[in-house]
Amino acid sequence: MSPLRKKIPLYTSPEQIESLRAASRFNAQLMDFLRPHVQAGTTTEGLDRLAHEYTLDHGHTPACLGYHGYPKTICTSVNEVVCHGIPNERPLTDGDIVNVDITTIVDGWYGDQSETFMIGEVSQAARELVQTTYDALFVGIRACKPGGTVRQIGHAIQTFATEAGYSVVREYQGHGIGQEFHQDPGIPHFPNFASSRDILSPGTCFTVEPMLNIGGWKTRLDKSDGWTVRTMDKSLSAQFEHTLLMMESGPEILTLTKDGPGEGDTLA
Repeated sequence: MSPLRKKIPLYTSPEQIESLRAASRFNAQLMDFLRPHVQAGTTTEGLDRLAHEYTLDHGHTPACLGYHGYPKTICTSVNEVVCHGIPNERPLTDGDIVNVDITTIVDGWYGDQSETFMIGEVSQAARELVQTTYDALFVGIRACKPGGTVRQIGHAIQTFATEAGYSVVREYQGHGIGQEFHQDPGIPHFPNFASSRDILSPGTCFTVEPMLNIGGWKTRLDKSDGWTVRTMDKSLSAQFEHTLLMMESGPEILTLTKDGPGEGDTLA
């Protein structure tokens, strides 16, 4: 084995696969529970409380709470916030877009996903950004092949987003997941040399979570809280995420919801 080759965990036994499915299934269930509450007048702090109570009531663990000191159960990123937005008492208002990112632990296994919601009547620019980001998620997923490289995911997303007139965030990426929150391989959403060496063998579990901006791709971290990431130019940003398990036949999307949009849907 090359010393440059990452040790990517592989989950191939029936027991491991079912554990991954169960964790992601609950995570998707939680997203559907939150879905009707993501509306004008609701605070992101309120969404966080709902997610926290629902997770505990089902005997599971909020993965984000306390992770490297993160203070809440979910991440809620509004408008120009790219990721890791901390829930607060600001009510969502008509015209906002908000990414709701949720991760839970079920019997020691992680499920992770996010959706960007449009609140009330949003601008045409916001609507097109959100739709393109959603479509980019599936462009990336369909670029995943058994034995293929991670770079193919980034190349597909970058090509699609650029042709649509958007930039792809480079400073934050998808990741391997399973019995740890973040593990190899990293999943950049743009093509880079390093990800050419990372192979998507059957048994690889990972997230694809493109973040697209209307403006430039650069971001800045809010030093006041150490978590909130905004676009450098304060342009709108959107994100969608699924957890995938690479099978012999191709990627299985583990975090599909019952009530949310499906592949190819036009978002309401």
